[in-house]
Amino acid sequence: MTIKLAIIRQKYRPDGGAERFISRALDALGAQNLELTVLTRKWEGQASNVRVITCNPPKWGRISREKRFAQAVCAQVAEHDFDLVQSHERMPCCDIYRAGDGVHRSWLEQRKRILPKVKQRWLELSPYHRYVLESEKRLFASSRLRAVICNSHMVKEEIIRYFNFPEANIHVIYNGVNAEQFSPQACAPHRAKIRQQLGIPTEATALVFVGSGFERKGLATAITALAQTSPQTHLIVVGGDKHERAYRSQAHKLGLNERVHFAGVKREVIPYYAAADALILPALYDPFPNVIFEAMACALPVITSRQCGGAELVKRSESGYVVDALDSAGCANAITNLLDQPHRLNLGAAARKAIEPYSPERMGQQLTDLYKRLLPVNGSMES
Repeated sequence: MTIKLAIIRQKYRPDGGAERFISRALDALGAQNLELTVLTRKWEGQASNVRVITCNPPKWGRISREKRFAQAVCAQVAEHDFDLVQSHERMPCCDIYRAGDGVHRSWLEQRKRILPKVKQRWLELSPYHRYVLESEKRLFASSRLRAVICNSHMVKEEIIRYFNFPEANIHVIYNGVNAEQFSPQACAPHRAKIRQQLGIPTEATALVFVGSGFERKGLATAITALAQTSPQTHLIVVGGDKHERAYRSQAHKLGLNERVHFAGVKREVIPYYAAADALILPALYDPFPNVIFEAMACALPVITSRQCGGAELVKRSESGYVVDALDSAGCANAITNLLDQPHRLNLGAAARKAIEPYSPERMGQQLTDLYKRLLPVNGSMES
């Protein structure tokens, strides 16, 4: 029989982590007997054999946008006979929720660490954040919700702690990465060209920061750490943020104009992994960014934070370093350790080996196995 699966994601953005998960999941599941439908406000992808239903009602602000999208999607779900509905957004009309954005309460708690008291209070009173928190609460209390997919054990533990959701119904499925697409061999042809474009000397040690939403991803800590290291270290920033000017100003004040390179949003990130010697992502809060998998597949050591689920695959002094999100001195020390080329190459090789088991095929099989368990007894993935 054919299984009718619906996937909900509000907006597809080519450089987004959740969107790359969906793309890889669709590719992995495409060979199965599945009829795939994506419910979205805006879809810019070109996935084959996927039906796209656009739900983009008028909105008058962030809360209206979220609420009206949820209403439109749930109306579509009610009209169709989907066998399973998997949402990447916080809404109660789903059988499976993928907590790719983590727990909003956890994110707010981490964000308070960098805000003055007045702004912390505003965060607590914000109508938007209160709406998201309430939506999250309704989601986990929904009688329809049968399974939650987490991309890290960190998020799983948060869901159990805050919502008392049954542990047996929470499934940790790490993102898959194509270790042939992301590999040292794929990187090799790009290194010299990108370094030349950015003005990074051949002998310099370069770190790459990949991600949009610079505050949450920890760019301020990365820049501060760079200032505490050798003048021969450089930072490549791939991604976008509406406050980019403030980060450029931070780099300028620290005398790093020639060492911090803002490359903007890139659809193709392999050339920038190629130009780098390590990934740095001291995230304030991040469930498990795909860029950690990608960088490790390219044999890059990783410097990340304890508040990042990706730290679960980074073994200290074996494949990278894990520090607190605000510990710029710890990041600087890790960068200094990576100046030793033999040590850096050993860590990179270990990083590559660590991610090799996590293929898109494995992720697809884990998802398929989960769908099988959730389908009616007479349901089958066999035709």
